[in-house]
Amino acid sequence: MGLSGFPHSPKTQLRVDVADLRRQFRLPGADEEYLDSLSLPWETITQTNQQWLLIHNWKVVEGYNHQIVGIALLIDPNYPDTQLDSFWVCPVLQRRDGGVIKQSAHRQPIDGNQFQFWSRHRTPTNPWRPGIDEVSTHLALVQEWFKRSLSD
Repeated sequence: MGLSGFPHSPKTQLRVDVADLRRQFRLPGADEEYLDSLSLPWETITQTNQQWLLIHNWKVVEGYNHQIVGIALLIDPNYPDTQLDSFWVCPVLQRRDGGVIKQSAHRQPIDGNQFQFWSRHRTPTNPWRPGIDEVSTHLALVQEWFKRSLSD
């Protein structure tokens, strides 16, 4: 298991040593305050010239094979003017009812673990609003996308 605390096997207990959390780049202050308010371990890392926000021990809605996952968000260098888009989870999620999670088949190594890519995007009726939208509003959408993917 890497420093990130994500298991390679779904039977592995998630463990994150808070003392070892990395802050390889800074997020806007409001984002860091929001993340701290969640009382979940989080990190910012740079990997192959990409900036990632890793949020550990995120609880997903009932209906998936795992209830606790790690979430990764790709942070564009021009964020917050440039939108956050999609998200990645580890370990891989499957619906308990056997249904297919649309647009989520791609796997990507992030921080030594295989993350499942969830291709989800804002719509013209719900565009990114610079100065308003941030990590908190994107994570609210992530929660909504978890719920919607159970009924697609």
